Amino acid sequence: MSKNGPASVEFRSVAKRYGTVTAVDNVTFTIEPGKLVTLLGPSGCGKTTTLRLIAGLEMASEGQILIGGRDVTRLSAADRDVSMVFQSYALFPHMTVLENAAYGPTVSGVPKAKANEMAVEKLGLVGLKGYEKRLPSELSGGQQQRVAVARALVLEPQVLLFDEPLSNLDAKLRRRVREDIRELQLKLNLTVAYVTHDQQEALAVSDRIIVMSNAAIAQEGAPRDLYEEPASLFVADFIGDANLVDGELSEIQGDRARVRLADVELQLRHRGARPGPIKVAIRPESLVLAAQRPAQQAVSGRIAKAAYLGTHMEYTVASPLGELFIVDRQVTQPYAPQSAVWISLADHGVTVVPA
Repeated sequence: MSKNGPASVEFRSVAKRYGTVTAVDNVTFTIEPGKLVTLLGPSGCGKTTTLRLIAGLEMASEGQILIGGRDVTRLSAADRDVSMVFQSYALFPHMTVLENAAYGPTVSGVPKAKANEMAVEKLGLVGLKGYEKRLPSELSGGQQQRVAVARALVLEPQVLLFDEPLSNLDAKLRRRVREDIRELQLKLNLTVAYVTHDQQEALAVSDRIIVMSNAAIAQEGAPRDLYEEPASLFVADFIGDANLVDGELSEIQGDRARVRLADVELQLRHRGARPGPIKVAIRPESLVLAAQRPAQQAVSGRIAKAAYLGTHMEYTVASPLGELFIVDRQVTQPYAPQSAVWISLADHGVTVVPA
């Protein structure tokens, strides 16, 4: 897609300070060429500042930033071959779709006919062929988002940056547009850095996820690794609503250990934990409810709250392990609040969290 093909992005011990406040603290990572990497985390964790450091909209206080192997640490935004799609889309309301998309090359001094040709091509790529003469106000939110993407693609940047691109869209459209962005990224082999605070969005679009907390990287890896093997209580809780329960780890054999959770004994990977009290993360879909005591090990519980969400039920259940959040696909005969239940554990989604 880019004139020179997709580029890598590399941060080497990068920090950004505003007076006494550290917004990004000694961050090191690499985005491989042609990959979509998401910076994920709660508000104020440093993810948007990190994106702005890639774009050159902020300058690093320390460390080195490389794009395509070239040191761009001291280069301005205009001298870096990157484009950014903002949360607000920032379309010019008085300009047509075509004029908005052609804006970059036009202000760079490209002749109008050539700039329009470049814009028409990119509008076709994002599925807006035939919309060139419309104004932004005549488009849906998803279509406006695509104009913003076409405008960012028109200069064929080495790296494309997205800052919370779906936050202005309703839930149903969000899923469609995130699929569009992922499809486009794969089809055009783009290097993308994508910022969101929405875990589901990050799991759905990313090759890799960098989870940030308090201006630093808490964990990075493939979506499945982060979901199934969180490296800390913060990551376990932030990605996918884990239940964090107290357990007791005894006998270690190889990479596994015996773990006791109330009346249930399990064999789990110890992940470097030592014998003694530990924390275990249990995914909401890995807790199985039954009205009668099942054959396998189980703990008793009582339904505190029940919510019907169409495809599944969500329960809050009081138990010897504490209050548990449980997702149950069985919706035809839900458990009523206050009913007694038995809770057993599936053989996946139960993980020792390293201290």
